[in-house]
Amino acid sequence: MPMKPAGSTPATSRRSLLAAGGVALTALTLGLSACAQEDALAKQAKAGDNKNYVAGDGSVTEFAPADRKSAVEINGTLFNGTSVTPADLQGKVTVLNFWFAACAPCRVEAPQLEALHQEFKDQGVQFYGVNLRDEKATAEAFDKSFNLTYPSFDDKDGAVLLAVSGIVPPGAVPTTLVLDKQGRVASRVLGEIQKGTLKALITAAVAE
Repeated sequence: MPMKPAGSTPATSRRSLLAAGGVALTALTLGLSACAQEDALAKQAKAGDNKNYVAGDGSVTEFAPADRKSAVEINGTLFNGTSVTPADLQGKVTVLNFWFAACAPCRVEAPQLEALHQEFKDQGVQFYGVNLRDEKATAEAFDKSFNLTYPSFDDKDGAVLLAVSGIVPPGAVPTTLVLDKQGRVASRVLGEIQKGTLKALITAAVAE
């Protein structure tokens, strides 16, 4: 079953060149078993290989300003102890990257995300990782391995994930969301990013 926000129609939908990237968490992994569906992803997850995730489709979806839902209501805590509230998303373009350390595509895309963070930070763009599984030591080891300088949420309880799920469900890990200056979801990369594609999405949001 396609996962789309009710009442919202994507202005443009296309597949990225890295369609083989991306991995999807099952509803069980996220503690949302009540929402599990018997779709192709669920069937693959139950195939018996014990990997607990399925291949993402690498799709990129952009939402025209008129089609965007209200600002996401994120209330979460970063691994460094800093609290982030909806007010922190106002007036800045925000990039949210959902990840966990054992996710192979997450490791591939990490250096590209850091490069984009460095490129756009002087333009007021803020990057946050959203870690769905790991303990602090594991997350920090990942950051050190890939020289990541932007912070990540400790989201094992799924609070950040749930805050965006009613608007644009991040159905795969990695998933990357670009929020506009009003805190609304402007675009989504479902699966491993292509650096040039994400750069274009961020650039478009900054220009609005």
